[in-house]
Amino acid sequence: MGLMRVLPFAKQLLSDHVQPGSVAVDMTAGNGHDTLFLAEQVGESGHVYAFDIQKEAVEATRTRIEEASFSDRVTVIHDSHDTVKAVVDPDARPITAAVFNLGYLPGSDKSVTTNGNTTIAALEQLLDVMATGGVIVVVIYHGHESGKVERDEVLAYVESLDQKKAGVLRYGFINQINHPPFIVAIEKRA
Repeated sequence: MGLMRVLPFAKQLLSDHVQPGSVAVDMTAGNGHDTLFLAEQVGESGHVYAFDIQKEAVEATRTRIEEASFSDRVTVIHDSHDTVKAVVDPDARPITAAVFNLGYLPGSDKSVTTNGNTTIAALEQLLDVMATGGVIVVVIYHGHESGKVERDEVLAYVESLDQKKAGVLRYGFINQINHPPFIVAIEKRA
């Protein structure tokens, strides 16, 4: 068995924390692939919230969800992921998993990217409302200038988290060319 690539490992982490009936959040819906994956995992009794600031991403995600007949278990929000605390009611059911794919929407305007300020604000909000034992999976794409800046800001933030409150793991290949993406996984402890 070989080493698990980054994206399959991200899905494994998510599936380990999402059961039927869970609440999960796709913090950067993009083309809706992770939203669909989470919707499959939460089942009929769970719910997924999917955020994106780009209209084309929201439309692509809605289309993918409608084609899978999962519209009843997914709420797509055309807004920044740093509004998660205002949108998701953790008192109803706490969030057990969240995923970010940082960078830009594949096949779109590369000047529209996620940024460290909103990503860190969203991480802080998630850690505040997430269930103990819940996981946040952040896939960091840093092959462009704004991605490098965001990578450094996010890493500085997660490295400063109190280990009693959160465990932080970094996973990725370090001997590949072209700045391969890597994962930062955060498990809420307290």
